[in-house]
Amino acid sequence: MCCFSAEIRSVTNTQIFARFGSGQTQHLVYAMSLDTRRSVAMILPIPVKDAQQPDALKFHNLEAHPHFFSQLESAFFVPQRFGGKASVAPMLPVEVVGAYEASFVPSVADFVRLDRRFRLPEKTWSSLPQYRDFAFAVFKLRRGRHDVHPMAFTFRAQDEERLFFPTMHIHDGEVHEKAEFDHTLYCQGLRMNGKAWSESTRIASQVMSRDLPGDLVSPEHHIHKLNLHGMLANHDIAVPARRLV
Repeated sequence: MCCFSAEIRSVTNTQIFARFGSGQTQHLVYAMSLDTRRSVAMILPIPVKDAQQPDALKFHNLEAHPHFFSQLESAFFVPQRFGGKASVAPMLPVEVVGAYEASFVPSVADFVRLDRRFRLPEKTWSSLPQYRDFAFAVFKLRRGRHDVHPMAFTFRAQDEERLFFPTMHIHDGEVHEKAEFDHTLYCQGLRMNGKAWSESTRIASQVMSRDLPGDLVSPEHHIHKLNLHGMLANHDIAVPARRLV
C-alpha cells in the first residue's frame, strides 16, 4: 500500500524491488515520480514481526544510488557489442536518510506520536482492518514535481512464505476498489512460475553498483520483473516464496 498524508497531483513510474534477506528479514526498495502542491508523507504499511523491537526495521540510504532501478532494468537486455488513542509516549524518532526524513511507526495506534501533517485521517484506517497488525515506514517528501531517489529498508517479516510488495493505493484519503497502476515490480531469489514475470538475461553483479548498502541485492542471482499498468484491483501483492537453493 502506498498512501499519502495529503492529496497529490500525480504519482507515476512506481518501481519496487523485494527479496528475502538472512534470517526472517525482507529487503524492500521503492521509487516513483511525484507531483505534489505541498510537502507530504508517503506511508507504506509493512507486515513487520515484533514491530515494537528496536531492530524491527532498518532504513538504508540510497541517495548515492539514484540509478538503482535503471541498473536493475538493464539486466533484462543483452548488451550490443560494437567493437489510534491519545498517548503520552514520546514522539517517534526521525532519521535523515539521504534526501528524506523517515520514521518507523510500529502500529496504527502509534501514529499519534508522528507529526500531525504526516498522518492519514483516522477514518481511513477504520476502513482498512487488514492493516491492524502492520507497522509503517513513513517518508517525508518535499513539494513539487520530481523523481525521488530510491527509498530502502530491511524489516523482520511476519510471513516467510510470501514476498510482500506494498501496491495498494490511497492518494486522496479514500479507499477505492480499483486504482490506476503504473508499476514495475522486481524480485530475486524465487522460482517464478508462469509467463507473467520475465527473467533477466544477466545476473545482478553484471549491472548493479558494488557498493550498495545493506546487502539489498544478491549479486549471483538473476532478476525477475512484472509490469502492472492500467485500472487494476487495488490491493497489496504477496508472491509465494518458492526459494532458489
